[in-house]
Amino acid sequence: MPQHILIIGANRGIGLELTKRYLERGELVTAACRKASPELLNLNCDILEGIDVTCDDSVNAMVTQLSSTKIDVLIHNSGILRSDSYPDISIDRMREHFEVNSLGPLRTIMALEHLLDNGSKVGIVSSRVGSIDDNTSSNNYAYRTSKTAVNMIGKCLSIDLKPKGVAVALLHPGYVRTDMTRHNGLIEADEAAIGLITRMDELTLDQTGCFVHANGEVLTW
Repeated sequence: MPQHILIIGANRGIGLELTKRYLERGELVTAACRKASPELLNLNCDILEGIDVTCDDSVNAMVTQLSSTKIDVLIHNSGILRSDSYPDISIDRMREHFEVNSLGPLRTIMALEHLLDNGSKVGIVSSRVGSIDDNTSSNNYAYRTSKTAVNMIGKCLSIDLKPKGVAVALLHPGYVRTDMTRHNGLIEADEAAIGLITRMDELTLDQTGCFVHANGEVLTW
């Protein structure tokens, strides 16, 4: 029986490739985004547009559109990256990153919790640069700290959702060539998507709260 997959941030890059790969294997996919790209519109999936993860009303509207449809796999992929380096640090830019990259996943997962049931899985696309132990280069204060924060949020959610039978993973896709990275990187978005789907397939309650690379490497906090 096909699973219902909800991908938040599905209009391009990794989110679009996740949508494609899940559709190729016969899953039922709902793709949520601010504005659908032509590529997304060409796919045979349900599309929810106008979804802003920083806005309660927008997230609640998404919940209403989903009605009572159970979610088997929820992947929160929405995120922003605006580069910075010390001492040129903008506090307003940091707030923006926290709203999207940290509070966005918390807001949406909490709003959707009633659609998650025993056996459901949640994947939050984080980043290795959010690892404190792994930081050897500084820079990207806003992005790094927002990803560190979402790692803690995801870890907390993994504890609070475990009694319900819902597993949570923090996912590092790798250094992926997308618009966000200005097409710099080591791998393409389709390769990252395949790895992330494999990690979600493998995820169980025994591993809930893990911080893992798309290639399977367990990452340090």
